[in-house]
Amino acid sequence: MTTSSPLGNASSPPEPKRQTLHWWIGRLVPFGLFLATGVLLIVLLGIAQRVGWIGVADSSSASSSAGEQQIYTCPMHPQIRQPGAGRCPICGMELVPASSGSADLDQFAVKIEPAQRRLAQIQTAPVLSEPVSTSVATIGAIEIDESRQATIAAYINGRVERLFADYTGVVVAQGDHLAVVYSPQLYAAQAEYLESRAMAQRMNVASLESVRDAQEKLLRNSRQKLIELGMTEQQLSELETTGKPESRLTIYAPIGGTVIEKLAEEGKYISAGEPIYRIANLSTVWLMLELYPEDASRIRFGQEVQAELTSRPRETLTGRVAFIDPKVDQKNRTVGVRVELNNEDGRLRPGDYAEARIEIPITSQGKVYDEQLAGKWISPMHPQIIRDAPGQCPICGMDLVPTSRYGFTKEPIGRQPSIVIPRSALLTAGKNSVVYVETEPGRFELRNIKLGPILKDKAVVLEGVEPGEMVATTGNFLIDSQMQLAGKPSLIDPTRYVQPQVRNTPMKFDSIEIANIQGAGGEALEAMYQTYFAIQNQLASDKVPVPEAAEHLFQLATHLSNDQQFSESVREQLATIAKHAEHLHHLSLAEARKNFKPISHAVLTLSTEVRGSSSSQPFHQFFCPMVPEGEGDWLQLSDQLLNPYYGSEMLRCGEHVRAIPPETTVSQPAPNQPASPAGVR
Repeated sequence: MTTSSPLGNASSPPEPKRQTLHWWIGRLVPFGLFLATGVLLIVLLGIAQRVGWIGVADSSSASSSAGEQQIYTCPMHPQIRQPGAGRCPICGMELVPASSGSADLDQFAVKIEPAQRRLAQIQTAPVLSEPVSTSVATIGAIEIDESRQATIAAYINGRVERLFADYTGVVVAQGDHLAVVYSPQLYAAQAEYLESRAMAQRMNVASLESVRDAQEKLLRNSRQKLIELGMTEQQLSELETTGKPESRLTIYAPIGGTVIEKLAEEGKYISAGEPIYRIANLSTVWLMLELYPEDASRIRFGQEVQAELTSRPRETLTGRVAFIDPKVDQKNRTVGVRVELNNEDGRLRPGDYAEARIEIPITSQGKVYDEQLAGKWISPMHPQIIRDAPGQCPICGMDLVPTSRYGFTKEPIGRQPSIVIPRSALLTAGKNSVVYVETEPGRFELRNIKLGPILKDKAVVLEGVEPGEMVATTGNFLIDSQMQLAGKPSLIDPTRYVQPQVRNTPMKFDSIEIANIQGAGGEALEAMYQTYFAIQNQLASDKVPVPEAAEHLFQLATHLSNDQQFSESVREQLATIAKHAEHLHHLSLAEARKNFKPISHAVLTLSTEVRGSSSSQPFHQFFCPMVPEGEGDWLQLSDQLLNPYYGSEMLRCGEHVRAIPPETTVSQPAPNQPASPAGVR
């Protein structure tokens, strides 16, 4: 039997532990290699996307492959727009696909897709032209007519012996006796008058003339004293007839009316001038209103007012404006308006409240037709006094004036219509007011408007929209938010908006003086024209401009715009071409045609100013009046019309305006001055 030594057994590792280590190594090494390979693939994929070797495929790229390139924008800076994915140069955020509503290059409108429109419940209503009137509703109080009040006061010192109208509310007639006042002063004055009268009667012709004059003067003064003490002519006649002085004076009512205040009692001693009664004639009363200054400015003297008492509902009263306060109340910022109401039957009680309504026509004519006032004469103090001919007011005695003085006509006049929009279509912020007009299905254009009066459910527009146009009445805040996201003028920044001036006639030129450009500049200029004609033919064939043509046009225009041999106006036109040609091949066919319009205007203007020295063929100007938003001019090399704005849809729509020659004779310069063609410095 063989046995192992203890020393040998201790120096060698145990066999089970070695096998376990080998097992773990065999399992972990493949997993680690797989994990490292995955990380490496992710890193390589990120680097490939960053350098542009591969792109992210999504629904927007699918639509791009269908023929329209997706536009990307920054969520924080919507003015950043580019035809491919990337990062914002301002904040570094990843660009996102722009919505179809803001992917166009229209600076004053957005396109809302039908699905978005249904979701936002966008509705429109037409702009109307119709006569407009508004009514001012307010609350006023019935008050006593101040011109029909009288205070009965004592003329003498004495004691009230009797009051005939012994309680408030008694109705008295003019001339009714009201009170009896006892006064020793009155008795003495009457006795003095009778004695003077008797002395004057005893004078004969033989008396000295100076004595007779003095006595007659004393008699007149004594009589006037009695009048000043309150005696009437009738009472003086009775005194002269009886020859007996009386210590008691009867006071009569100067006007008919109602005793509204009793200020003395029987047996009370009173002084001269102390009031006894206050009487008011309530046959007419005043309705006192408070209006805002803008409403009061449209009210006329004599204008009809409808009122309804709170104590007599459903009963309409009719009155006329009798007074408009010439100043504004500094505390309430209102203007007082007084309406005169007829109260012959005594239904109206001072202190009662009434709801008043005044119909105000909204018109710029300035005159109003009122059947009851047409061609009439009216009292300037009492508008209820209306006559067919001149005369005097029976109440105040003033001369009547023609109603035309207050803006009323003799014959019926038609009220001028006003341009109105629904109140809900109006968006306001401070002093700015805008609406969104649907110029074509789904296209909503921003309009700055000048507002007139704003009514309950309508707004009068003085400038900005025309009758028949459709304005958004609901969902217009969503449309405005789309404008803001697109970096376009909106309610929050309407100052950026400039009303587009639509021209629907061919471009005109005061004169055509073409300068021939020599050398490389002239060759590049002619090459630019030829590139433009290639793009024009592609659009007429319903094709998006190929990248080579668009890029070539951009490069040539950019290079020539920096050439100092051209005048400033020529370089501005070249810069316009470069600006709109840079991304021409990235746009859809419809958007490329929109961008082609400013390019055509610039090229057409250049063709009347500069041509290359090698040019020999004339250019032809064409115009199509059917181009949206007008200005449908373009240039062709041939005289056969090919419409680039419509293509096969209306290929022959347009007119030949003129042929522009390759060169013209430049006018002779003034003596001792060098010639300088229009397009060259």
